[in-house]
Amino acid sequence: MKQIHRPRLLPVELTLRGGIAALLILSLWSVTGTSLAQTRATDAQHTVVAAGAVQWKPLRPGAEIAVISGNPDKEGSPFVMRFRYSGKARIPPHWHPTDEHLTVLSGTFRLGMGERGDESATTALEAGAYAHVTAKMAHYAWADAGTTVQVHGIGPFVINYVNPADDPARAGKK
Repeated sequence: MKQIHRPRLLPVELTLRGGIAALLILSLWSVTGTSLAQTRATDAQHTVVAAGAVQWKPLRPGAEIAVISGNPDKEGSPFVMRFRYSGKARIPPHWHPTDEHLTVLSGTFRLGMGERGDESATTALEAGAYAHVTAKMAHYAWADAGTTVQVHGIGPFVINYVNPADDPARAGKK
């Protein structure tokens, strides 16, 4: 086996390297610890929403929706929304023109892929779980009572039901 010869560093060189590294770390720490934090706090785009300040609106019986940030209706706009379910809820097969990112905040959310809406073919996602559904992928879900799901993506957030009769906007219309 061939040995590789590496020159040894003198103690002075090691001390200089260590000192330079320490100065670099100290400099970065002082910048990130003060001035960057102050910049973020005064940034016009900075948003904080306390749990009690979330503005829930009725979506359908047993389900509510809240826009946390952004505009889900606007083309190219990043957004964050939440869906909250007070009873067991079925979300019929549907698809979106853009990717959908789901994070389960509480409860159990059962997610399935395809156009059939078969509850036995879903994957149970508990609090803390994440799922990514690609654009135009038909999917469906069931949510247990006490489930809250956060959805984020890039607008427009549009729901296209596989069966148009499942669209709650058409409820009561013929």
